[in-house]
Amino acid sequence: MANAITLAQQFVPILDEIYKLASLTSKLDGNPDLVRAGANAGELIIPKLSMQGLGDYSRNSGYVSGDVTLTNETVACNFDRGRMFTVDNMDNQESANIAFGRLAGEFIRTKVVPELDAFRFAKYCGISGISTVDGAVLSAGADVIAALRAGTNEMDEDEVPYEDRHLFITPTLMGLVQDLDTTKSKEVLSRFASSTLVPQTRFYTAIDQYDGTTSGEEAGGYIKDATSGKNINFLIVQKSALIQFSKHVAPKIITPEMNQSADAYKFGYRHVAIADAYENKVAGIYLHKSTT
Repeated sequence: MANAITLAQQFVPILDEIYKLASLTSKLDGNPDLVRAGANAGELIIPKLSMQGLGDYSRNSGYVSGDVTLTNETVACNFDRGRMFTVDNMDNQESANIAFGRLAGEFIRTKVVPELDAFRFAKYCGISGISTVDGAVLSAGADVIAALRAGTNEMDEDEVPYEDRHLFITPTLMGLVQDLDTTKSKEVLSRFASSTLVPQTRFYTAIDQYDGTTSGEEAGGYIKDATSGKNINFLIVQKSALIQFSKHVAPKIITPEMNQSADAYKFGYRHVAIADAYENKVAGIYLHKSTT
């Protein structure tokens, strides 16, 4: 697809940028020290610890012997996306260096980050065994508060750690809560380490990622899955339940001097990552989704 670059006749040093938020899920990134690269490309090895419980102590024979098991679980990266852009050297100069100078930042901010957030949310919603409320209508602040309280209560009963629970919720539903008259009714919000507003455009239970080459998918990016995708009302996540890492992030810039095939700048970007959950910690994910 050819570039559409309008050359600058009179340069105004302010770019008409698209409004986009920064990454909303980066706070859930795991500690990379706990993960080492797998034997094969695109894999990660995650340590997994299990042990036996208490037994009766005998005054004659002492302790009951116990077993502890440390195994390594190999998980495959499930996000591998990229793009390469080419900008003619003269087009860049005649557009006051905006055509290429702002390309990388705008691409990551407006294309990469929203898709990565949407991909992560959708993956967590699709994990088997998580707690899910399906099809409930939340039309008032009191309804939202009651739903949040039900979510925290279920996590409490499942013995999910209190710390590092993060709430992701649509701005519309959080607005209903904030419009309530009393602070006492909002006390449930204090149960979360953070509350993050997520635009509905990133908040679906399933997405369809365009491959960039198939007819109708040349634009790339993602959309809500037309078959199984539902709007998410809110998602409660206990951080330690997740396997969230970026294994390989590779921005690449080739200048016209180094470009062997054209007098043009080239910007390439590839991101390989994983969004998954530990099988013993699925209780740390609580999904409340819409009927639509």
